Amino acid sequence: MNSHVSTSIDPGLLAGNRKSLASYQATHFQWNWVDGVATITLNRPERKNPLTFESYAELRDLFGQLKYASDVKVVVVNGAGSNFCSGGDVHEIIGPLVQLAAPELLMFTRMTGDLVKTMRACPQPIIAAIDGICAGAGAITAMASDLRIGTARSKSAFLFNRVGLAGCDMGACAILPRIIGQGRASDWLYSGRSVGGEEAERAGFLNRLSAPETLLADAQAWACDIAAGPTFANGITKTMLHQEWSMSIDQAIEAEAQAQALCMLTEDFRRAYNAFVAKQKPVFQGN
Repeated sequence: MNSHVSTSIDPGLLAGNRKSLASYQATHFQWNWVDGVATITLNRPERKNPLTFESYAELRDLFGQLKYASDVKVVVVNGAGSNFCSGGDVHEIIGPLVQLAAPELLMFTRMTGDLVKTMRACPQPIIAAIDGICAGAGAITAMASDLRIGTARSKSAFLFNRVGLAGCDMGACAILPRIIGQGRASDWLYSGRSVGGEEAERAGFLNRLSAPETLLADAQAWACDIAAGPTFANGITKTMLHQEWSMSIDQAIEAEAQAQALCMLTEDFRRAYNAFVAKQKPVFQGN
């Protein structure tokens, strides 16, 4: 009897839901893809790019799909015109919400929270390019991104307190203190005040400042630099940055040991070594 068991596995079966999103056709915002960098543009400049029920849902679903994207390495989120996002549309979201009962309101708040969850769960680093108004759900979208570049004239406001709501919206009380510290987050969430770009950079909310006329180009150049790196390893970095929030130091060290051992199996790790030996710059290919 032949006891040999074939270990040949069709890579296509392992790929599962892997798909190309380069040609994704967005309905409620703009989508552009160039060389692994996808740019999402909130495109209602006449209203300062507010979100609607539909754009919330499409963004949530798109970031969910990005987990399986084969050709998107980094995502840039920006707003058309001179503003990032003014939050939920007053007429299309806020107005209808005051008419809903508690079960429907909970369905809505869970949907908005799911947008943050999918942004944090997708392996691609997300860069928010922030100009002008960045308020409410817009500020949350920026917060949920991995990196933020803004302008001196940008105005970020977690303004939920100012409309009679708690500051604990869409993960703000969990994520914002980790970015700017508990004291600053308490100030921003209790007051709902507008924070200018220079203060936001000093606080650590903005990683960099740029001129308004070069903001998007600078964000995309930053994205290209990241996209040229080891894609798989970058995804692991994002995953560990998120998951280690709830770990002890010992748990985090062990998790990182396992994650790093996995990265050492990649061809990009081998490419980096061979390039170092040859005194060349490595050319990563994402595997």
